[in-house]
Amino acid sequence: MRALETFKAVDVIACEDTRHTLKLLTHFGIRKPLVSCRARNEEEAAKKIVALLDEGKNIAYASDAGTPGISDPGAVLVQFARKAEHTIIPIPGVSAFTALVSVSGSRDKTLIFEGFLSPKAGRRKTRLTELFSANAGFVLYESPYRIVKLLQDIAEIDKERRITVGRELTKLHEELISGSAEEVLNEMAARTAIKGEIAVFVSGRS
Repeated sequence: MRALETFKAVDVIACEDTRHTLKLLTHFGIRKPLVSCRARNEEEAAKKIVALLDEGKNIAYASDAGTPGISDPGAVLVQFARKAEHTIIPIPGVSAFTALVSVSGSRDKTLIFEGFLSPKAGRRKTRLTELFSANAGFVLYESPYRIVKLLQDIAEIDKERRITVGRELTKLHEELISGSAEEVLNEMAARTAIKGEIAVFVSGRS
């Protein structure tokens, strides 16, 4: 409700993809000027948005899914706006990271949010080894095309480690799979096709 009230109150809405956000706004009968601010043009878009803020306009920013700045565009915009001494107010919303940790059953006192690992096998395995040695729970994001390779790497390090995989979290086709690294790998590898955005929680202990 707070997000909707914010959309209604601001002068301009900046968003990662105007097409996605327009569908949401249309559903709720909200009409506002839209400004595109995505990963490829974030720095240039941030300058335009700051210029509008300088004119005294109030602006909301929304990424397509999840929370801006958490493996989504938004960090550059925050830096530019803060440098220009504008007030930045976070509006809590959906986040695959917090949603996944909340259902993981983890009792880890320390959590690491790593986001996307390198698509290169050598770098990915090296970083995974470092994360395992930290003795802390950690969360990774991965594409459906590389998830099985990631799970294979995790199982090679510790096949008994407890993990939880969240697919399309907070969306229509949300799915959660939990078990040992080996069990989850076998289930995902047996599928003919995997779709959607994926988050993986790895427990800090076996």
